[in-house]
Amino acid sequence: MMSIALDDAVSLRSRGELICARQQVSIAAELLEPLVEALTSLCKTLSLRGRRLAVLPLVEPLNATFFRGDTGRSAASWNQILHRLLFGNRSRFLHKLRILSDTLDELGREFREAAGDISRGLAVQPHLCWERLDCLHYDFNTCLRETEVVLKSFLRIVPVEQLPALNTELDTPFEPSRRLSLKPRLSRAPA
Repeated sequence: MMSIALDDAVSLRSRGELICARQQVSIAAELLEPLVEALTSLCKTLSLRGRRLAVLPLVEPLNATFFRGDTGRSAASWNQILHRLLFGNRSRFLHKLRILSDTLDELGREFREAAGDISRGLAVQPHLCWERLDCLHYDFNTCLRETEVVLKSFLRIVPVEQLPALNTELDTPFEPSRRLSLKPRLSRAPA
């Protein structure tokens, strides 16, 4: 839904419907928040569960070329360095989860910030903010796919008798740690 809202915002902007585009960006940012919370919660749950397992799945480091922005590339570079320094699969797995969680959090924060500037009409160079949103969205999707691969790998090694407990942990509703309202204010500032 977040991607659809962002695509709609971009379409509205290209048609010159700037106020509607700004409102749609605000909606996209609001929809991103629970997704970030759910994915970081997933990473933390897998990390906690993984610490209690004897064997963890093999993971590859994040690939910096799969990211467009500095945040994603930096995280991937650090993950590659740690992957080379850490010899145990356990450490590599747990560090990848931590880096994914931190990166998702940071990308979400940056997205909310850029979306807030656009939706409030505060962007000094709006076209750069729109480009930034596209880049952050791309990198967020990359992290989402990496998290999906890690989850699938984890599910293959979890003992069958632990699956119900894991399912319960993953289904437990999470409390959002922060909410940033991006309600657009109508102004005469250009988007």
